[in-house]
Amino acid sequence: MEREDEEWELCNDDGFVFKREKRSRISNPGETSNPVNPELDPAAEERNRRMRKKRTLAKLRSKYRSEIQQWEALSNRFNSMQERAVRFQTQGEEERLNATEATSFHDGSSSASIYLDELLSMTEAQEVIINDVSNMCEVAESITRVEEEETKQSLFDLDVWSSPTNLMASLCTD
Repeated sequence: MEREDEEWELCNDDGFVFKREKRSRISNPGETSNPVNPELDPAAEERNRRMRKKRTLAKLRSKYRSEIQQWEALSNRFNSMQERAVRFQTQGEEERLNATEATSFHDGSSSASIYLDELLSMTEAQEVIINDVSNMCEVAESITRVEEEETKQSLFDLDVWSSPTNLMASLCTD
């Protein structure tokens, strides 16, 4: 009876407690060998646990670093876009001041052309801003699309979607 209890472990999955067969947690055969009986060599078991933990943390760190780099690039793009918008705004204000000064010296037809030039420059500035925002949205959309595809793929790789015999085989091995 005692041997039977050693082959099973209790698992708690968000309040759902169940028993399952113990399985080897080492996935890479290149790691230090797992002792036949962990109680005989606890130092090796601790070493294996630390190696697995270190490898998992390294993968997680690289994933977060790449994501941070993508968001930093997006943030830098946004900051440069804001700076350009401020520059266009100050240029527009300077042109308006020049236009008001020029209208006091010219007749009505030249003031209309100055006003049209001002509107044209404002429209061009707005076009640049819209293009920048559109590019930023495309970058953000591509980042989220990649994350969605990874999530979808992990769900499609589940044994539930394969044939019933494969599903039963995977349930029996786990």
